[in-house]
Amino acid sequence: MSHENESKTAGNQSAEKALRILEYLADQGEPLRLMDIAQAMGMNNSTTLRFLTTLASAGYVAQEEDTSKYYLTYKIVALGHKVSDGKQLPHIVSPYLKKISETLRESVCLAVEQNAQVVYVDVKEGPSQIVKAMQRIGNIAPLHCTGIGKLLLLNYSETQLDDLIRERGLQKFTPYTLTTKEALLYELNEVRQKGYAVDNEECEIGARCIAFPVYDYTQKVIAGISVTGPAIRITDAFAAKWEHYMRQMTQQISARLGWGVK
Repeated sequence: MSHENESKTAGNQSAEKALRILEYLADQGEPLRLMDIAQAMGMNNSTTLRFLTTLASAGYVAQEEDTSKYYLTYKIVALGHKVSDGKQLPHIVSPYLKKISETLRESVCLAVEQNAQVVYVDVKEGPSQIVKAMQRIGNIAPLHCTGIGKLLLLNYSETQLDDLIRERGLQKFTPYTLTTKEALLYELNEVRQKGYAVDNEECEIGARCIAFPVYDYTQKVIAGISVTGPAIRITDAFAAKWEHYMRQMTQQISARLGWGVK
């Protein structure tokens, strides 16, 4: 192995050890002695001190004055907020959208909630280019009649749902639009059981979509990915065929956003 490769390997190992220390401090949730951290990491005190000193210099770790124990600062939280504010989401998800669109040969959208509405933040056109006007990037749509909107409504309590209905109503777009609270609650229960949502020509006759949830470190739905196409193609059989694949894709995305980390 060349000296350059040896240097890269050592650097990678150092970065991994520093990250392990951060994760350990986060998991323990209380200030810890140097010797306890070293023992948990399987390192000697001097090596552990070197890593802690570096992390402290960068502002991620600090020491209690009276005990000299080490703890995480809120700088690590600031990093998390920068990732969770939504600005990083399209960058993270875009390659997955492209892959899904190419694999299923249908249009695929990423959307989030903003001001109690669905906002489309990324779209990959399929061969049929049937993405509806409301699904263009930056456009908005109601929560109650879109696949992604129904996923986002899973975060709502019944009181919050009542507030939404009172403030925005349940506008009817097609004969299939859910326009009563009872029908919507029944639909949301179905979504919880299935793990995905369907827009069954509820926004536009002839267009159908299936949507799968994206979770973050809060374990809540923070976005959704929908596959949109003609109703004659986006059938229940289509959903059954691609359900496992879509779950895999959205779970990979969710894992990158901290989902499943306790």
